[in-house]
Amino acid sequence: MPQVFKIGSYWVYFWANENKPLEPVHVHIAQGSPQANATKVWITKSGKCLLCNNNSEIPATVLRNIMRIIEARSDDVIQKWIDFFGESDFYC
Repeated sequence: MPQVFKIGSYWVYFWANENKPLEPVHVHIAQGSPQANATKVWITKSGKCLLCNNNSEIPATVLRNIMRIIEARSDDVIQKWIDFFGESDFYC
């Protein structure tokens, strides 16, 4: 799974197998190494984050800070998605 970047001990990453048809642009977040039950965040066309789920139970204040960093780097996240998957679509 492609790692987008790390924030402290948290990994922000894509799963290499994101289904067919490809899901809209999103990242998974987990503390330590990637895990199947990770938190999922959609990235909108405007670069904002929408929380899909917090399955890995990241504390709310930590998750808000991580999502702010993802928003600040959303252009990079979207470009990495396109580079890896060859296309992009957005939840909204």
